[in-house]
Amino acid sequence: MNLLLKVYPSSKGIDIALFIARFSIGILMLIHGLPKLEAIFSGQPVQFISVFGLSPVISLLLAAFAEVFCSILLIVGFATRIAVVPLIITMLIALFVIHINDPFSRQEMPIHYLLVYSVLLFTGSGRYSLDYLMVKRNER
Repeated sequence: MNLLLKVYPSSKGIDIALFIARFSIGILMLIHGLPKLEAIFSGQPVQFISVFGLSPVISLLLAAFAEVFCSILLIVGFATRIAVVPLIITMLIALFVIHINDPFSRQEMPIHYLLVYSVLLFTGSGRYSLDYLMVKRNER
């Protein structure tokens, strides 16, 4: 019972939680990004929203970059704090530009992603990541 009520969890518990959050949110966003990547290479005309005056093709390329490449970086835990920045920007655009007039049920998913990415921006990747392995190797 005391373990369940403990206010300050162990460092190992935090590292496991960061791994689960980083890995799972990376996989989930990768699933969203792969169809965008397929659309780029399909040869079909691009059907995507133009954002901030950028062409639909450029908007799609930027979204696919964030959702695929940055998600892969999150999954392996490499450059995590840098990788979440394009993902945060993508979710802010999804929330405040694309879904701004939609009901909350359509805004909820970008909010969830945004919250997890914000946590990872402040905490970093944790012990179970390439970031940690590289720092440990450089310390030797």
